[in-house]
Amino acid sequence: MPLLLEACPSFLPKWNDYLASSYGPDDEQLLYIDLGEFARHLVDLLYSRCTEEFQSVFQVIERLHVEGDPYVKEAATIGLLEGIQNIAAQPEAFIPYLGPETHKWWLELNDFWERKIKFVGAKIHRR
Repeated sequence: MPLLLEACPSFLPKWNDYLASSYGPDDEQLLYIDLGEFARHLVDLLYSRCTEEFQSVFQVIERLHVEGDPYVKEAATIGLLEGIQNIAAQPEAFIPYLGPETHKWWLELNDFWERKIKFVGAKIHRR
């Protein structure tokens, strides 16, 4: 989350409000829920036509896909990209912002939901 917050400072006020209302002092944060909140923010920005931060945000998401360990890559795909696809009325509007590796995972999600593959990453892992 720190990398995403740095790339998308407009999310910081919502993030602070979300943390204050969602977690107590002894609660463990749930990354996938947190990423869902961030996905919602990105969709809101798109609908508001406030996409100035998208280049830096999607560079971070690409970095997570390229440099992250398997857990980070999965979180970036299932937690964030799938969150965007599930929330956005027109998720394809995000495609121009995706880096090459992120785009591969975006397409994997589509193929999975269209039942073309049995699991997200099936085509990527065959290469």
